[in-house]
Amino acid sequence: MAASGKMASFRLPPLPTIGEIIRLYNLRAERQLSQNFLLDMKLTDKIVRQAGSLKGAHVCEVGPGPGGLTRSILNAGAADLLVVEKDARFVPGLQLLSEAAPGRLRMVQGDILTYRMDRGFPKKIARKWEEEMIHLHIIGNLPFSVSTPLIIKWLEAMSDRTGPFAFGRTRLTLTFQKEVAERLTAGPGSRQRSRLSVMTQYLCKVRDCFTIPGRAFVPKPKVDVGVVHFTPLAQPQIQQPFKLVEKVVKNVFQFRRKYCRAFFPIIMLRLELAEQMLQMADVDPTLRPTQLSVAKFGALADAYSKLCARNPGLFSYDFREERRNKGRDKGLLAEGLDSEEDDEEHY
Repeated sequence: MAASGKMASFRLPPLPTIGEIIRLYNLRAERQLSQNFLLDMKLTDKIVRQAGSLKGAHVCEVGPGPGGLTRSILNAGAADLLVVEKDARFVPGLQLLSEAAPGRLRMVQGDILTYRMDRGFPKKIARKWEEEMIHLHIIGNLPFSVSTPLIIKWLEAMSDRTGPFAFGRTRLTLTFQKEVAERLTAGPGSRQRSRLSVMTQYLCKVRDCFTIPGRAFVPKPKVDVGVVHFTPLAQPQIQQPFKLVEKVVKNVFQFRRKYCRAFFPIIMLRLELAEQMLQMADVDPTLRPTQLSVAKFGALADAYSKLCARNPGLFSYDFREERRNKGRDKGLLAEGLDSEEDDEEHY
């Protein structure tokens, strides 16, 4: 009974429902901001449970909107919740929540893409990266327009141990379009395997938690939504700088349906260097990009790093610039690449 009473202390007092908040403050989802409201508290509670125990945790919520997910985070026992909201229309409703949870909810009105989260929490909560997990979480029902650029930004920060990862191995529980969620978690051989798969999985343990049907949101989006949980690895699977790994992965997936032997000239200054890179990494030239494991990408990144050290100017080589300067048919690209621009891989 004592434990039950202690848990009850986390619960918020009676408040207007999220639907009532939306009507009270005349809130409408802005299409240009990719806003979709999730009103079902059972679903917001389910999202929060994917983060693990939040009892006593520090949490940053991205884009709280009318505050449904915010309520679930507070009810789960978060001791310190920082919400970052770009849209000023939601501030009054969030202020109501702040008054209902005194000392537990802080608000920042700003853009999460530029917000310095390393300044958002006290330094005393920091933990050593290789040791225990920090009790700091990022949770958010992300607008579709920012979800991919934001996770790429955070992956780079994770690699550099800056931003929200300056405190330690901060975990993330976020929503994405279902297709993006599938890319994030796709393994070798999957049709959804992409640049995003490799860049995420070399730094994180990533889990596709569950799918929320589009009809659960207001307004209803054209796609379903996936909830994805990220746990930073104590040791990344690839021991190279983020920008180098990103360049290798980007170029490998440039023409995803080609064999490996076809795409390597686009990353290398000379054909013999491309062949040397494949040999050094022990990569089968008849495999396609989607078939390569993270370990193979690590071998490619290591080989590329060594070749860059031996060949000044190699890292700055850009085959697109070369094509612009010398034309499309100067023998700089592997046979057949020019005809498959529509196959180019994007995040």
